[in-house]
Amino acid sequence: MSKTDSKAAKDMTEAMEETMQRVQGRVHLQMKTVLYCVVDVAFSFTFTLNEMGTRIDDLEKNVTELMTQAGMEQQAISK
Repeated sequence: MSKTDSKAAKDMTEAMEETMQRVQGRVHLQMKTVLYCVVDVAFSFTFTLNEMGTRIDDLEKNVTELMTQAGMEQQAISK
């Protein structure tokens, strides 16, 4: 192998290593971005479910209160 071939091989190796590092950096950044999006969606979904649960609890309380009031009114009418 001549000195020129050796230099060209070394330059090619360095160029490929730099390219692979850039590609790895981009892939890592994209993976982080996707992960953050997934976490954000999961958090939003969890928040929405909790909000729905709270609303259902409130609705159940209101229905119970209405049933209690209706029962009291029904007793007053019966007397």
